[in-house]
Amino acid sequence: MKVVGMAGSLHTGSFINRLLEAVGRELPPEAGFTRWPGLATVPPYVPGPVPGPALELVRLVDQADGLLLTAPEHSLLPAELGHALRWLTAAGVLAGKHVAVLSASVRACGAMWAQAELCTQLAGAGAVVTGTELVLSPSCPHFDAQGLLTARYLRDQVRDVVDRLCPASVREPVREPVREPVREPVREPVREPVREPVLSA
Repeated sequence: MKVVGMAGSLHTGSFINRLLEAVGRELPPEAGFTRWPGLATVPPYVPGPVPGPALELVRLVDQADGLLLTAPEHSLLPAELGHALRWLTAAGVLAGKHVAVLSASVRACGAMWAQAELCTQLAGAGAVVTGTELVLSPSCPHFDAQGLLTARYLRDQVRDVVDRLCPASVREPVREPVREPVREPVREPVREPVREPVLSA
């Protein structure tokens, strides 16, 4: 399975970019993960030939089995993210595509509008959309030295989304059935019948 990741932020070190990397690390080893970093270069959509930066994204998504998006808390999404979604929609590569959207906020429902807007656009393009909003603690470090989410409850939420994005055949390794060695049947020893002794006359 191939998954393409895209962060809805133009700032390389932003939480949303780091969240995308963390979610990518939660994907099964059998799932190939490619992060697309070209959001800042996508021009506004206009009918006609697809320009280079948008064409790269269109080809990646077209060849992928799933798309993973991380959205910012703000109600207004970056204009470039809207451009990217319009190019993908016009190319028809989102139809039937499985897409997971994750957003994050330190306030409950803080990213609700961004999440809702993204899901509306993706569903309108025919995508199969799933996702969740992560509510963060403002006082704790969110990532460890390996870039993974530190809070167990956040990782559980992320893994739940990953489970919905990736089919079971990818999530769980195929195990060969355990075969018992062929054993020869146990044979009982042949016992001679007991004979009475011959008595002399």
